[in-house]
Amino acid sequence: MMSSVAFDDRRSRLETYFNATAMEAWARLTSDAPVSGIRQTVRAGRQSMSDQLLSWLPADLHEARVLDAGCGVGALAVAAARRGARVTGVDIAANLIDIARQRTPGDLGLGDVAFRVGDFLDPRHGLFDHVVAMDSLIHYPTGEIVRALGALARRTRRSLVFTFAPETAALRLMHTAGRIFPRSDRAPAIEPVSEPRLRAAIAAAPDLWDFRVARSARISNGFYISHALELVRR
Repeated sequence: MMSSVAFDDRRSRLETYFNATAMEAWARLTSDAPVSGIRQTVRAGRQSMSDQLLSWLPADLHEARVLDAGCGVGALAVAAARRGARVTGVDIAANLIDIARQRTPGDLGLGDVAFRVGDFLDPRHGLFDHVVAMDSLIHYPTGEIVRALGALARRTRRSLVFTFAPETAALRLMHTAGRIFPRSDRAPAIEPVSEPRLRAAIAAAPDLWDFRVARSARISNGFYISHALELVRR
């Protein structure tokens, strides 16, 4: 399993953040409950990004195995399952997995979803046709992102779609000083990443030699800025 001191340290801080510090705020953000104007832009932006990533997967996912890497409260996982996929949703935050299980509808048609607490890089989760990592790598620098993608690619048969925090003036302004949310529920720092450098690092990574970058999309909605890339097996 791919790991490093830096990766493990950030993962530990994220686990604490989502399990305790901001669990209630995150549960509210990902529901239909009223939220502030700032959080409303984040909610809408996340929904747009989820729709974008799902649009890159086949319309018919019957019997396809999908990993939702960093699934949070499970909305994307449920949407994929409704299209026939056998989804495994993995997140380090046990409290978010509890919410995901509570929110999962009883009838998913031909699909199904299993939520697990743990490290989505753990190879014991098995092999998948498609892997989706929405906003689960935005707290890591380029090198750590590429190492994580390499570990996921070894277990991915067809495509790997993920998001990163793009290096933009707006994002640097919002996150350098950490002024978006109150200190009490502020997330660990988001790492702005240069898209050209990330693409170059992906092209040079031995574990990603048989994948190529296909589609690309950026969602910018108020206080939500995220960039998606699709890697497909050659």
